[in-house]
Amino acid sequence: MWLEKENLLRIEGWAKDGLTDEQIAKNMGISRGTIYDWKKNHSDISDALKRGKEVVDREVENALEKAAVGYWVEETKTYIEEVDGRKKKKIEKNKKWIPANTTAQIFWLKNRKSSEWRDQQHIEQTNRNIEIVVGDWDDDDAD
Repeated sequence: MWLEKENLLRIEGWAKDGLTDEQIAKNMGISRGTIYDWKKNHSDISDALKRGKEVVDREVENALEKAAVGYWVEETKTYIEEVDGRKKKKIEKNKKWIPANTTAQIFWLKNRKSSEWRDQQHIEQTNRNIEIVVGDWDDDDAD
């Protein structure tokens, strides 16, 4: 039943809506374990889930990138004015700059350039004294 085209589209849609595999399994009336088994054994179900999730993942990635660098938006305001006893609609359009979001920048860099941006802690213990070194960790420091 779930391998029919209509139901595969339903599964894809649930994934696109952001539902987890567990929530999708509940919608299907099956257990979480069953959906994992079906994903392994039925490429059509696995592919439908991947297609649905990919669309939303791309949208979120694009929104995160926009937030990290800033962007322009066009705001539209509509006013009703009375001129010479007649009502007229006035539309005002303005461009507004949404500044870059520092949190989005940090998240982006820590995930996309983690070797350069992740928080690293190197802890060494010598004779009951603990030394905490914050900074780069590489194999040469482990000696």
